[in-house]
Amino acid sequence: MRRMKTSSVILAVSALLFLGCSSSKDYLIESDYSYHGKFRKYKTFTFVDQTSSEENKAIYNPYIEDAIKYRMKLQGYKYTEKKPSLLISYRMFFDDFEFMGYNQPDIESWSKRGDDEEDYDPIEYGLREGTLLILLHDRKQRRVIWQGYAAGVFGNQDFDNERYLKRAVRSIFDQYRFFADGYMVKNQEVE
Repeated sequence: MRRMKTSSVILAVSALLFLGCSSSKDYLIESDYSYHGKFRKYKTFTFVDQTSSEENKAIYNPYIEDAIKYRMKLQGYKYTEKKPSLLISYRMFFDDFEFMGYNQPDIESWSKRGDDEEDYDPIEYGLREGTLLILLHDRKQRRVIWQGYAAGVFGNQDFDNERYLKRAVRSIFDQYRFFADGYMVKNQEVE
């Protein structure tokens, strides 16, 4: 009898572990950047107003915006409405789609070289439903200088799992490893 209880407990624990692992979100995380980005020179940011049309109002998500703001501040960027160096936008996609990205050198090693004449090597990704795309725009240059994306994060427009969305934003920004201009120097002086 005891052996049967032990076997039942082991079976139940194994089933829970399997369900826990199979329900976790494994999603593609990638990012691309513009060779014209001045990544070590940006200090401030704000969000592009995406709530002007009815379509965009439907995809506004305060969890995503708060998570982006938190991460940018963590990396030393200041939020400002007045002449920010970076404009941030994001978009959620609810269907599978093809997306053009680029096979590029690691962003840190490229930025140390400072070569803005490199060629772009396009690569096409098949992104699953529930993709979150975050874009950083250089306000002065009027161009996107970085884009990060996570595919398979959520299933529909009503998805509001704060934990998954924050984890997706964090995973995307793990690809953007630049601190605001002067932030590290300022913090070293304090120590």
